[in-house]
Amino acid sequence: MDEIIAHLKELGLNTYESKVYLSLLTNHPATGYEVSKDSGVPQARAYDTLKTLENRGVVISTAGKPVTYLPISPDKLLQTWENAFQGSMTFLKDALPNMSQETVEPILNIHGEAHCTRHIEELINNAQDVIYLEIWRDEAYKFAGALEAAAKRGVHLNVVGYDGVDYSFCDVYQHELDETIHRLFGGRWMVMSVDDTDGVICNTPANEKIPKLVYTQNQGVVFIIKELITHNICFLDVERELHDEIVGVYGHNLIKLRQKVLGTNFKA
Repeated sequence: MDEIIAHLKELGLNTYESKVYLSLLTNHPATGYEVSKDSGVPQARAYDTLKTLENRGVVISTAGKPVTYLPISPDKLLQTWENAFQGSMTFLKDALPNMSQETVEPILNIHGEAHCTRHIEELINNAQDVIYLEIWRDEAYKFAGALEAAAKRGVHLNVVGYDGVDYSFCDVYQHELDETIHRLFGGRWMVMSVDDTDGVICNTPANEKIPKLVYTQNQGVVFIIKELITHNICFLDVERELHDEIVGVYGHNLIKLRQKVLGTNFKA
């Protein structure tokens, strides 16, 4: 019952309105007194609540004495709400963009493992087209179920893995310098771009257990995240296909190239 009430509240009813409607579904027609007794809503508030629900078309009153009330059917109620919601969404999609010439999407900071995990899972679950992802083994297994479900519904996965990430449902480009990167940058991270609209950078410092997540729909930042992962995938694929030739020119793990870019003190 509490879960039903919680969802009714999400759709616009308050607690008393939810209890009164649910009471009438199981016992109708009923007087205001009977509704109050059955629902636990105080009698004075029960009459006010019934009047509000009647005005909103959720319940119907009879003309007799005493006045009794009946609920509209759940199917009719939900269909009415769904139609109203869709109508509002259609209107707002046209109206809201005209309210502003330019909207700058913020960059949000999210803290705490549970909050970070839930936010990432929601993004994966809502993905429609493509996910670009860099992920370490510690996080890879946590999100494996959501990622596999995304792959099964046709979402294309482009994954760079650190520390031996292995997925059976998609190709993973293994980055061989995980220990070096963990040492140099002081931790591990998860970087993700979803459908070219959402971007995530989740960092877990080496001396901390709680991740810190940055989320944005800023198109410039999302583009950079996608390009970073795309660059790494292209680089790793070339290295995989032309391994012997590349080692001959740049050394194992491209040490000469990395020292050229990162400085001669860089050690793999």
